[in-house]
Amino acid sequence: MNSFFVHQTSIVDDFCNIGNGTKIWHFTHIMQRAVIGERCNIGQNVFIGSDVVIGNNVRIQNNVSLYDCIICEDDVFLGPSMVFTNVINPRSAVSRKNEYMKTLVKKGATIGANATIVCGNTLGEYCFIGAGTVVTKDVPAYALIVGNPGRQKGWMSEYGIKLEFDDQGRATCGESGAHYLLEQGIVKRIKS
Repeated sequence: MNSFFVHQTSIVDDFCNIGNGTKIWHFTHIMQRAVIGERCNIGQNVFIGSDVVIGNNVRIQNNVSLYDCIICEDDVFLGPSMVFTNVINPRSAVSRKNEYMKTLVKKGATIGANATIVCGNTLGEYCFIGAGTVVTKDVPAYALIVGNPGRQKGWMSEYGIKLEFDDQGRATCGESGAHYLLEQGIVKRIKS
């Protein structure tokens, strides 16, 4: 049996799968069939829909809603009040539940406070979405995206430090010392 914490003000529907060491804080609602990994921290006033999958060690800050068809891989950070959409053209009088679009947030990605992620896009590994950014298309791994609409302004290390590439396309994270290579618009972490 899994051991996790749920604050008394939160609602966790039946048939959820919640991993060991996960903490679910005040006024949160987890819908049936949601899958949440181990060691996650789910803040206050969070909603997690029925067909949402959350990996291990994911941090979801206050006031975030994850609607059906959202997948967050391991080590994702979702900043306070950031927003996911699930339909491109919503109308109150038109039911489009059969048109929900999948959004994939890959391992290690960070989404800043008040950012908006338009549905149907994939956010690459360790990308960094700045606060208030509106993401309207796929994001490459390690990319730094800011603005409305979101535009790439550089590259980030796995530690969240901006990378400066030399003429040979090499960079070193100033905090971790990890090495990266930029080739044909793709960043990879490399062994030194």
